[in-house]
Amino acid sequence: MVKLIYDKGTILVHGVRVPNSYWDTRSNAYRALAMYYADIVDFLKCSKMEISDNVLDLIPCPVFSIKTELRDYQEDALNAWLDAGRRGVIVLPTGAGKTILALKAISLISEPTLIVVPTLDLMDQWQTQLSKEFKIKIGLYGGGVHELEPITVATYDTAYLRVEKLGNKFAFVIFDEVHHLPAPGYIHIAEMLAAPYRMGLTATYEREDGLHSELDRLVGGKIFELTVGELAGNHLANFIIEKIVVDLSPKEKEEYEKQYRIYLDYLAQSNISLKSPRDFKKLVFRSGKDPRARKALLARHRARVIALNASSKLKTLREILEKHAGDRMLIFTEYNDLVYMISKNFLIPSITHKTPKNERVENLEKFRKGKYKILVTSKVLDEGIDVPEASVGVILSGTGSRREFIQRLGRILRRKENKSAILYEIITKATSEVATSRRRRSAIED
Repeated sequence: MVKLIYDKGTILVHGVRVPNSYWDTRSNAYRALAMYYADIVDFLKCSKMEISDNVLDLIPCPVFSIKTELRDYQEDALNAWLDAGRRGVIVLPTGAGKTILALKAISLISEPTLIVVPTLDLMDQWQTQLSKEFKIKIGLYGGGVHELEPITVATYDTAYLRVEKLGNKFAFVIFDEVHHLPAPGYIHIAEMLAAPYRMGLTATYEREDGLHSELDRLVGGKIFELTVGELAGNHLANFIIEKIVVDLSPKEKEEYEKQYRIYLDYLAQSNISLKSPRDFKKLVFRSGKDPRARKALLARHRARVIALNASSKLKTLREILEKHAGDRMLIFTEYNDLVYMISKNFLIPSITHKTPKNERVENLEKFRKGKYKILVTSKVLDEGIDVPEASVGVILSGTGSRREFIQRLGRILRRKENKSAILYEIITKATSEVATSRRRRSAIED
């Protein structure tokens, strides 16, 4: 008889060697990562071996059920996941109802479920929705709270620290914003969980570092995807994107060119070619040892700040505010300094990562009720947080990330009768912003 035992994020196999295992002399058994639990059981059953399975120690739970009906594309996504063996990543745009789809999956599996999310705000958001749908107490692991329940929501950070204890308590795990999972450290969460059923949710599957290839091993590969363009008009609002190009002032242009020239000269003198994000990371690493590289990167940063915060952008923003007076609008920037400047100059409520939680909740609630028509924010609203319906978005500055662009666009696409959304992208002429814009817009032009 082959005996299986869970041990701190791994499985001890007594009696026979199984795939993905190695001999552990201290335990006098073969050892494998807990993520291979389902594969090990399948292997042993196919080999017609008798098994003593002591791996899962599931939390007792009731039968889960919800009455919410799925849209046709959500049903298609769920069926694709079921057909893939209840494993895999579902890619849907922001606002397309990934959470509802996940709740339906929980009700179908009806087993203890762990949901892993990147932020405390998302943890609270999931708790609220889960409590509403299932009418039970929801466990939380994050922000200093460690409550284990049949359905538990954990942050990636806390799950990473506690995964050895949580690893055999759940049959189903959902990774929200699953593109975070392949990051160093977080990857161990998936490896040390024995849960046989796995679902990943995201609006953007690919990572610039290529590590999304790990998701096939950790969760199951991409098994369903719909783009913003495919859902716009039916399940999401129709939209247009308007790019506005502005000029630097003479003083800004002089300083920008001076700083950027320092950067380019260093690349030329050092015979460095930046053809990929990995090449740039190598340059950053080099700056830790080479003072000239550090000087070049600082000059590049100063040039970028000048381009992103060009004074003419505020003039253009004023024109957009006047044009869309009364419309609900979200303004996105790269840096908090510009958020605070806009908030002060235009008397617009702001939200950044420094905004106290109570104030953030209050601002979003007033925006939802229409007491506030406009919010200005940096990156804190890019991902996951449920933002009330808006029809106008303004990107004053941002990175070249396709993910960031899709998430910001998604914030204004919630469906409403006769709604047409517009996203303004304001970029500075003859600066690195031009290439940045081209990279991020490729997310919807491919």
